Amino acid sequence: LTINTTDETGHSKEAALLALMEKTGYSMVQENGQRKFGGPPPGWEGLPPPRGCEVFVGKIPRDIYEDELVPVFERAGRMYEFRLMMEFSGENRGYAFVRYTTQEAAQRAINLLDNYEIHPGKFIGVCVSLDNCRLFIGSLPKDKTKEEIQEEMMKVTDGVVDVIVYPSTTDKSKNRGFAFVEYESHKAAAMARRKLIPETFQLWGHTLQVHWAEPEKDVDEETMQRVRVLYVRNLMLHTTEETLRLEFSRQKPGSVERVKKLTDYAFIHFHSREDALAAQESMNGKLIDGSPIEVSLAKPVGKDKDGNRRFGTRAGHNGTTVGVYRNSSFVLRSGEDSGIERCVYPLLPGSSLIPGNLQSLKPNQLSSAVSLLEYICHKNGWSLPEYYLYSTMGHDGKTLLVYEVVINSTRSSYMPDKVCAVLEDAKELAAQNVLQNLR
Repeated sequence: LTINTTDETGHSKEAALLALMEKTGYSMVQENGQRKFGGPPPGWEGLPPPRGCEVFVGKIPRDIYEDELVPVFERAGRMYEFRLMMEFSGENRGYAFVRYTTQEAAQRAINLLDNYEIHPGKFIGVCVSLDNCRLFIGSLPKDKTKEEIQEEMMKVTDGVVDVIVYPSTTDKSKNRGFAFVEYESHKAAAMARRKLIPETFQLWGHTLQVHWAEPEKDVDEETMQRVRVLYVRNLMLHTTEETLRLEFSRQKPGSVERVKKLTDYAFIHFHSREDALAAQESMNGKLIDGSPIEVSLAKPVGKDKDGNRRFGTRAGHNGTTVGVYRNSSFVLRSGEDSGIERCVYPLLPGSSLIPGNLQSLKPNQLSSAVSLLEYICHKNGWSLPEYYLYSTMGHDGKTLLVYEVVINSTRSSYMPDKVCAVLEDAKELAAQNVLQNLR
């Protein structure tokens, strides 16, 4: 190993790194802009550690190296490998990846070393590393089967493990124009992405869209033990919420608290966790309106202002959120067609300012649907609308957003049938949808 690295005083770090290698028995290899310490460690037998064992380390000072970093990260547990990203100049690039032999050690590293003061006044950041092995492939012909897509992908890329294809919600004999391709490793997926991403690459005459599949954030086991909401996937578009309520209540009438269906998937809320688990076991794989459904526990994505868990879209297979989504035609244009004179006037010195509130305004002074809905709730003596955010992934791999609006006073909830790429647009669209329903 030739090491071209110097410390802040200009002295070579070669001796320190060689001493680290001799002490630990780990090898060190530099290639492709990174220096790998270990991988595997001395005496390792069997397969590499599973996913979830790697952490990302950021904000590393550019003048420190493995001889200082490795001993710090060894405190959390046995390392499988330490990968420090390197510049051609010999400086590090400010970040690294540490792969432990167990998931427990990786979590311990996050707890112990996130915001750790590595040098006086220099704090590193440590978080989970998403070792993504899955690509999103868009713009596929809709008449191709899973077997045909997998055969072609295995011809043009190496390391294909599986291909996930979802049937159309209107015609089960066709796919939705996209697929997820699972590879044996992150490296294999990265090499495939590099090969497929040029815009000139085609399959069956179609120019492919290639993105990293967006992984779903993990939820801790303690939280999942309290979940009493089911995520139901692969529904027909014409399947109604009432049909779902009836089907999921057959085993125990009255067990379903409420149902919320969005396009081809739905969330079924139960009064108790035991009822949810029983329904999951009995309903998974059953036919509803001719479509075999997939049922799993929903994963919470956050809390509302009262501390209650809210649920977002659930991964279809091993952590990737999927579904059919309509592109929103809604574009927020302030004051458009509202008849409001949108002018800006100077605030003159000495002007008398009177405290105001929403109720003191006239409806035609409100250009935002969000503000107008709040105004109407005040005028009717209703509770203020509550907005609950859900996210999903569109056909091009982008994260899309939609709000459910709940007005507790009227015991009603509303959700538009479109999604948005921008948070503010999603909220405005949701409020606009409520106003349309309230007439």
